[in-house]
Amino acid sequence: MTDSSRGPAERPARVTTPSDHPAAALKRMKTHTLQDGVKRTVLPSGLRILTEAIPTTRSAALGVWVGVGSRDETPAMSGASHFLEHLLFKGTEKRTALDISAAIEAVGGETNAFTTKEYTCYYARVLDADLPLAVDVLCDAVAGSILAPADVETERGVILEEIAMHDDEPGDEVHDVFTEAIFGAGTPLGRLISGTEETISPMTRTQINRFYRARYKAPQIVVTAAGNLEHAKVVRLVRAALAGSPLDAEPGVPAGKRGSTGGSRPRKPVTLIRHRDTEQAHIVLGCAGISRADDRRFALGVLNNVLGGGMSSRLFQEIREKRGLAYSVYSYGSQYADAGLFAVYAGCAPGKAEEVLALIRAELAVVAAEGITVEELARGKGMVKGSYVLGLEDTGSRMSRLAKSELLHGDLMAVDELLAQVDAVTLDEVNALAAELLAKPMSLAVVGPFDDDAFSAPR
Repeated sequence: MTDSSRGPAERPARVTTPSDHPAAALKRMKTHTLQDGVKRTVLPSGLRILTEAIPTTRSAALGVWVGVGSRDETPAMSGASHFLEHLLFKGTEKRTALDISAAIEAVGGETNAFTTKEYTCYYARVLDADLPLAVDVLCDAVAGSILAPADVETERGVILEEIAMHDDEPGDEVHDVFTEAIFGAGTPLGRLISGTEETISPMTRTQINRFYRARYKAPQIVVTAAGNLEHAKVVRLVRAALAGSPLDAEPGVPAGKRGSTGGSRPRKPVTLIRHRDTEQAHIVLGCAGISRADDRRFALGVLNNVLGGGMSSRLFQEIREKRGLAYSVYSYGSQYADAGLFAVYAGCAPGKAEEVLALIRAELAVVAAEGITVEELARGKGMVKGSYVLGLEDTGSRMSRLAKSELLHGDLMAVDELLAQVDAVTLDEVNALAAELLAKPMSLAVVGPFDDDAFSAPR
């Protein structure tokens, strides 16, 4: 398992099962066809179900996505979403931890989970005939975990080991340091998804359970499935699996509502250095980016690929191919509901770090001032479109597409529409974005064998 906490405990809502008032429930259940093969149903509880039928496959992927992540936690509860992700596989009234894993593995399937800053996902991939089993197991785990005290202590130890292991991976750590540089330590977007030893160690079972029941509400949950399936059958399976559970209750909060957590505004550029006795220096240079609601995200995708998105990119060609200064160098963007970041990563010998950093700064300055070429625009568009379409070649990625579209954007863009959006990006749009984004003062994060004053202040 892996890339929120407010308020007092609430009185459990009255649970209404589908059999209590079947006629009324059916009237309130709304189903729509979104695209060819894609249907969406909203249950009376507010829980949403989206499926994509792919009759040519013999498998099915299922996900239970919760619109709660690390940015929804208070500072004292930092890491609660990730802690809960671990615990929901530890047992329910119906199944032990072994029962949960054995049930899926016995049919050759796989199940796992991950937590991000804005959502948590529990997923399974099975043969199409075993989808009913996967629905029952995952829905039971998400809705009915008992959070046994002994399991809390066991998983606390596992998570503390995970945090320690992360600290031993400087290539991963540097990205967290950079996020802290952009948003600030202790802010919702700047905090670690895993939490820290200082927040995980004292966290109690009561606190985690309160977080669980307060935040895992039906309107915040999207169930998605893709593969050889029938939408109506999946809806029946989900309703049966959740009958009598807290997720079968009438909605208490608006669907998709995220509480105000603040901390998404980037701060002034800083340089953060984490001293580690490593054989390689890990560098991330970048700035605040754009949110996922920004229409310029398509232009950013093109710009990112031209700068550092592949072997033909400017940074890769200049730093690795021509000079051999780094094995890995690339750029990337991360978008959130109300913020974003853009960054360049390089891993190199410590003695080459200053030179590599100077080359990165120089290339960003050139693109900011002069823009990209027509040929690079065409290549960047092709990379964006190709990576997107090729990424939809399996049921798991299609299941994820449904969930992220619903949970993060509130709309499912057809593949052809998305490709058209990329094709519509103009050279002027990309160059205007480059001039705005890449000319910003940059923050710098470095993990390696350096003193705190090893690098000059950000410009």
